[in-house]
Amino acid sequence: MEVINYLLGYKDLKIVQNTDMFNFSLDSVLLANFVSLNKGISNVLDIGCGNAPIPMILSCKGDFSITGVEIQKDVYDLALKSVGINGLSDRIKLVNMDINDYYLDLESDSFDVITCNPPFFKVTEGSNLNSSQYKVIARHEVKLNLDQLFKVSRKLLKNGGVVSVVHRTDRLIDIIESMRSNNIEPKRIQLVYPHVGDESNMVLVEGSKNGRPGLKILPPLYTHNSDGSYTDSVMKFFEG
Repeated sequence: MEVINYLLGYKDLKIVQNTDMFNFSLDSVLLANFVSLNKGISNVLDIGCGNAPIPMILSCKGDFSITGVEIQKDVYDLALKSVGINGLSDRIKLVNMDINDYYLDLESDSFDVITCNPPFFKVTEGSNLNSSQYKVIARHEVKLNLDQLFKVSRKLLKNGGVVSVVHRTDRLIDIIESMRSNNIEPKRIQLVYPHVGDESNMVLVEGSKNGRPGLKILPPLYTHNSDGSYTDSVMKFFEG
């Protein structure tokens, strides 16, 4: 069933969702507020944009063009509706393709910034795959893995451009190794924790194409207070 909600924490943005599909989460809000958006950028690419939460949040942060690529047609259709009802069709271009095919016909060095909230889980013989194909593609590396993501980023990023991802903390070494094997130097890392005293369950990582070595570890980010409410660190990301 399709529903229209306010985009989490953004009262001026609405998002169209389908309760049978994989809906966006706080991950997308954190990534959209973590990525470096320096002055002078003109083109941003969001890979696996889903129903477009990241492109819509980024549209509030600067006057640049945003392209969102989504492989699943039904999810892409939700993104079109979300972008349309917010009057952002002139700012956000949406593409219904597999990024592994789409990038082949694009010119190298096309984007200043790439963002991605990728599938978190490797596919193994013991993988417990969801019965919903929507959720399988969103959660498991059946259509996009880390090496593919950073191979695409290596071609499409301008020299010195950045790619930012949100992922599970236990995949951090995989992310760093894959970045470096594709000439992307890890530059910023922030560990995310559900509560003070918990282990980190998410990590935000940003790398620069052909960047010089030099890594910054940002202060830890705690998402929830003991009563379940969002912390001040998270609330500052929300409008109003």
